Amino acid sequence: MTTQDEGTGQAPLSPEASAVSAAYAFEGGRLHLGAMVEGGEPNPAVAVNLPVGMLNRHGLIAGATGTGKTRTLQVIAEQAAHAGASVFVADMKGDLSGIAVPGPASDALTARAAARGQEWVSRAAPTEFFSLGGQGEGVPIRTTVSDFGPVLMSKVLELNETQESSLGLIFHYADAQGLALLDLKDLRALIQFLTSDEGKGELKGIGGISTATAGVILRSLTAFEASGADVFFGEPAFEAEQLLRRAEDGTGIISCLELPGVATRPALFSTFMMWMLAELYQDLPEVGDLEVPKLVFFFDEAHLLFKDASKAFLDQVVQTVRLIRSKGVGIFFITQTPKDIPGDVLAQLGNRVQHALRAFTPDDAKALKATASTFPTSEHDLVEVIPALGTGEAIVTVMSEKGAPTPVAITAIRAPESSMEPASGEVISAAVAASPLQEAYGTAVDRESAFEILAARAEKEAEEVEQAEAKAAGSGGGAAGSASASKRSARSTTKEDKGLFDNPAVKSFLRSAGTVLGREIPRGLFGTRRRR
Repeated sequence: MTTQDEGTGQAPLSPEASAVSAAYAFEGGRLHLGAMVEGGEPNPAVAVNLPVGMLNRHGLIAGATGTGKTRTLQVIAEQAAHAGASVFVADMKGDLSGIAVPGPASDALTARAAARGQEWVSRAAPTEFFSLGGQGEGVPIRTTVSDFGPVLMSKVLELNETQESSLGLIFHYADAQGLALLDLKDLRALIQFLTSDEGKGELKGIGGISTATAGVILRSLTAFEASGADVFFGEPAFEAEQLLRRAEDGTGIISCLELPGVATRPALFSTFMMWMLAELYQDLPEVGDLEVPKLVFFFDEAHLLFKDASKAFLDQVVQTVRLIRSKGVGIFFITQTPKDIPGDVLAQLGNRVQHALRAFTPDDAKALKATASTFPTSEHDLVEVIPALGTGEAIVTVMSEKGAPTPVAITAIRAPESSMEPASGEVISAAVAASPLQEAYGTAVDRESAFEILAARAEKEAEEVEQAEAKAAGSGGGAAGSASASKRSARSTTKEDKGLFDNPAVKSFLRSAGTVLGREIPRGLFGTRRRR
């Protein structure tokens, strides 16, 4: 029988509860994750916290569908914002938009919060809504093909390593010649030229590209365009530093990417997220460890990022995760099991929240054992504990302020203070209309780029041929015959017969374009463009 402490009127803590309470009682700013579960019930006297300053040590939120991952994400995101960190979340299923709306109070919610040692208040952080290329509700996010880079483009086009290498040569050529690739039609035009009779020799000095490989890339590009993904590429190009904005009172702004329009294109979604991280890595200065990180980035459906990924892609993911924390950015991956994340990436994730997993098959049982092995040694048999967790419960370990992992705590996760229901269309529309970013990014711009430049050059060359023919026609039969031959040669390379870019003028234009348009574009992680 447990007796009460005479000084506090509360039951004294068990040795395990005392150890957990001491391990998670951090001195600095902290996020409250919930209360330790003991004897099947949460103990409100034993808080499980996460140091704000350790958010840049990255994290993992895992568990089977329906076990509470999204709500844990919401709990961490809203508290991080109120602590002063900017936050990025992706709303894959449409159930995170409620983070922009204060949660409705109820007796049941108040009782649930009290059982977890939580003083619940109804509030929401300032929220910006974004969409990919304007597909759906939100400020459009676009980037240029050149900025996106060959490695990420290969990922969304589902190319193999040989095809990826060839695409890299195409980007290299465009960069060296100062040829702007703003949207997909620019990339298509350049590939067509480099595999034409006039252009195929341009890449011989650096390896060349076979017609068969070019054909595969073009077919993949066609399918990609047909899916509607082409709207993501173009201008105005989004500046990733816009994600670091804060409200006037210092509260971090939550950037919520609405993704219902790309739910059928998971490769685009996951690769786009990696592009944003690469942009942040390249643009942000080194700041080391901050009391409050600049940005906490939640990477939902993380398994999609690594599916069928090339070695070059995985290497760059590992490098980004390892180094971006020194830029003041923390990344949380959300997926079903830790085995969805490559080992080199998983090793960088110091904060772990593992919801329930089910073991219905031998493969499930194997995954469960692997998951349990990723946690610090515990007096609990995690292989038994993890499947028995209820909805909203998880096993937790975080990085302490000293940089060491805390003991495993079976935790009842606290309730979000924002709404757990999706925000209404009116709320989202009003937020988008009021956004100061809408004016800058709301309307697409199609300025002159490779496609238009090459088309104009080809047209000018055709006119010059016609003028030369007319002039030669009046100077004698021999000259007329020569002009006629020139005319036939020119017409044989027009758009009607062989394609717009199969024109001899294009070759000379591309050779001189580097001098006219600028120097080679420098590239960093994933081959993304580095701004000078």
